[in-house]
Amino acid sequence: MAPFFALLIAVFLIPVATAIRLSFFGEDHPGLGFGPSRTLFVGLRSYTAVLTDPTFLGSLGTVVLYCVFYIPPLVIGALALALLLDSGVVRLRAWAQLALFLPHAVPGIIAALIWLYLYTPGISPVIELLGKADLTVDFLGIHTVLPSIVNIALWSNLGYNMVVFYAALQAVPREVIEASVVDGAGPLRTALQVKTPLVRSSLVMVTMFTLIFALQLFTEPMLLSWSTPMIGARFSPSMYIYDAAFTRNNYGLAAAASVVLLLCTVALSYFVTRWTSRVNDQEEAAR
Repeated sequence: MAPFFALLIAVFLIPVATAIRLSFFGEDHPGLGFGPSRTLFVGLRSYTAVLTDPTFLGSLGTVVLYCVFYIPPLVIGALALALLLDSGVVRLRAWAQLALFLPHAVPGIIAALIWLYLYTPGISPVIELLGKADLTVDFLGIHTVLPSIVNIALWSNLGYNMVVFYAALQAVPREVIEASVVDGAGPLRTALQVKTPLVRSSLVMVTMFTLIFALQLFTEPMLLSWSTPMIGARFSPSMYIYDAAFTRNNYGLAAAASVVLLLCTVALSYFVTRWTSRVNDQEEAAR
């Protein structure tokens, strides 16, 4: 366990402690802003500025909407593909798994650049083909930019989570499935009422990890912002933190926003875990 705790302290606890410390300090420039800067204790001023900033609150709303559009299709789609592969209906399952997993092997920045090319008018072959069919689609418009970001994330992560579910399905005892078939359950009923409940722990794990990564949305909107004014510098909380630290040079504000985002992530993860445990306890009591 020693290597795990060493890495935990080095890459998580120390940075978190540093961010918390920075959030209580700010830079002061005496002499009408021309004097040397001084680091002063400002208390909760940075947290107040973050929590009352409409752009930060708007970025939280954006990432919540992103989670609503992204997490259900990802979890349901990955589970459906895994059930389809496990049913034996699909031939060449190993090749199908490889084809679905390959997009996840593409680094996130490269994937975003590929889709940026496909979304940008004038250079996109997709928009050109749609134009020949008299169809005009603006993938980076005010109403389509968020679905376009969701599409990139789905393309990158659907296959990976499908592999997770498929591995869990392979661990389901074959005797249980055979018993359900003997009792007259069809393929659809077996998949939904027998297999799916037995991989609930994997469902919870995938949902929780997807939620954590979704709250850190950064790469896709940052790169797409090069081609559309619909994505501002503070589109998501992570972009707000980046803008505060490296554009406005306000490290105290960036640290405070980071701590707020961390607390939101921990709270949501705890809620998902507790809710799942409560549901399991209720089902055990019913049995």
